[in-house]
Amino acid sequence: MAISAKQVKELRDMTGVGMMDAKKALVEVDGDMDKAVDYLREKGLAKAAKKADRIAAEGVTATYIDGETAAIIELNAETDFVSKNDKFKDLVSVIVKAIAEGKPASMEEALALEVNGESIDNMIKEATTVIGEKISLRRFQLLTKEASDVFGEYLHMGGRIGVLTLVKGTDDAAAAKDVAMHVAALNPRYVSREDVSEEDYKHEEKIQTELALNEGKPANIVEKMIKGRMNKYLAEISLTEQAFVKNPDQTVAEFLATKGGTISTFVRYEVGEGMEKRQDNFAEEVAAQMGK
Repeated sequence: MAISAKQVKELRDMTGVGMMDAKKALVEVDGDMDKAVDYLREKGLAKAAKKADRIAAEGVTATYIDGETAAIIELNAETDFVSKNDKFKDLVSVIVKAIAEGKPASMEEALALEVNGESIDNMIKEATTVIGEKISLRRFQLLTKEASDVFGEYLHMGGRIGVLTLVKGTDDAAAAKDVAMHVAALNPRYVSREDVSEEDYKHEEKIQTELALNEGKPANIVEKMIKGRMNKYLAEISLTEQAFVKNPDQTVAEFLATKGGTISTFVRYEVGEGMEKRQDNFAEEVAAQMGK
C-alpha cells in the first residue's frame, strides 16, 4: 500500500527513528502504526512509544474531593483556545463538583445530574451554543476511601493531565499529592507488577524475544536475557517499583512506607488520549469562507 509522508512523520515523532527506517517499517506492516512501532522495537531501532503521543484533542481534566469520595473528569472542546475560556472553566468546575457529590454510576446518570434545576447535559448543550464549539463530557471516574485513608490530587499544565491517588494507612495528604505528581510525570500503567495483564506481558515478551534473536544471541542466553528484561519492564510500568520522582534513591512504595502508607489505586487522565486529532488546514478554511 502507499505510505504517506504524514504517516512517516507521525511514526518518526513517536519513535525518534530516521525517515527511511520509519517508511520501511510502515511498508512492512501495511501502514499499521502500532505494528510499525513493534517492528522498530524488535529491530532494536526504537524504544516503546506511547499511543498518547499520537493524540491531541483539546479540553481539560479536573478533580474534586467530597468527603470520602473523589471525582476526576475530562471535558473536551474543539480548540485549545476554548479550553482556556472562563465560561468553559466555570462549566468544568460545576460538573466535577456535581459528579463528586452526586456519585453517578454511568455517563447517562452523570449527564442527568441537576445543578440549580438544570441538568449537566443541558448545561453542556447551552455552553456549546454560547461558545460556538462542540463541548462534551468524555469520561469520569469516582474513587471512595475509608476515613483512615487519604486522596491525592494533582493537575499538570492547567489540567492537561489530571491525577487522583488513593493512599491507605495514612492521612498525609502531602505525600498522596506527591505520588499524584509522580504519576503525572512518569505515567505508570499499573499499581504493581501483580496487576499487569497477561496480554501486556505476552506482548512485551514477544518483542523482547524477537529483539534478542535479532541480536544473534544463542537460545540458552536468550532465555536468561528475556527474564532480566521482563523484570526490568515490570518495574518500569508498575507505580510501586518506579524510582520516586522527588527522590530517585527510593521507590514510590518505599517513600510511602516512610509515611506509614501504601498506594491502593490511581487514576491518570491525559486530555485526548486515544482520540483522533482534529486536523485543520487554515488556508483551506479561509478560502472556503471566502467562497474560493
